[in-house]
Amino acid sequence: MDMIEPNVAALLWFALFAGVASIGFYVLTGVFPLETRPDLRSRPLGLALIAANVVLLLALVGGSMVYGAAHLRWTSLVIVAGFAVLFAPGLFNVWPQRWRDGMAGLAIVLTSFGVSLGLLQHVGAVFSL
Repeated sequence: MDMIEPNVAALLWFALFAGVASIGFYVLTGVFPLETRPDLRSRPLGLALIAANVVLLLALVGGSMVYGAAHLRWTSLVIVAGFAVLFAPGLFNVWPQRWRDGMAGLAIVLTSFGVSLGLLQHVGAVFSL
């Protein structure tokens, strides 16, 4: 296994972060363009959830890439990120419709992004304060 990837723990952490980011990306693509979503556009809370999710998604993707580049071989980084993007639609389709679409889905994704960013900071300390 050392010839493939010597740091298996970091590989598993990166796979988790990439998976959460990929599934969150699919949830967020359902709210754009905003003109097609009057249920979210007309509510200030909906717009705030969308903005917070986009910011946290960008932070999670950037932090995950920094973490992966620091702890993994680039081949492992590319393969695991590719698997996350490849299998995320299947995991996304398993969710009930009410979780995928609307305020509930955005709240779930916001929570998962926050937890993932907390774990990323705890495991990799990629964000300096």
